[in-house]
Amino acid sequence: MIQQRGNMDWMLKELADDVPSIHQIVVLSSDGLRIARHGGDPDVADRLAAACAGLQSLAAAVATEIPYSDGLMKLVVIEVTGGFFYLMAAGTGAYLAVLAGETVDAGLVGARMRDMVVRIGAHLTSPPRHGGQAG
Repeated sequence: MIQQRGNMDWMLKELADDVPSIHQIVVLSSDGLRIARHGGDPDVADRLAAACAGLQSLAAAVATEIPYSDGLMKLVVIEVTGGFFYLMAAGTGAYLAVLAGETVDAGLVGARMRDMVVRIGAHLTSPPRHGGQAG
């Protein structure tokens, strides 16, 4: 796990406070390491971050099959019994993931995530790792 960035706590809390039914928010690097989280269990956040690395890779592979696509994943939404999962690109090498209950306003959570990424995307950038180290 990457050390959690304390300056992100208020940003993630703001998103959770703005959208009822959000259970957990995770910021992760493209290689599946948790950068920050709000709500929920830390172990769940770590597992979610690891799963997101595979999901964003799969989404990018599918995007290459779409004519005129640049192959970059922007947003993945998964609806399951009991809730929703959102994964959004959030800066170079970083992603924003949200787990929400089934009563969440699906449009609102997507819009607030987009607003957050636009406003603070530079803070969500994760540098590439070399030899297991960031930087």
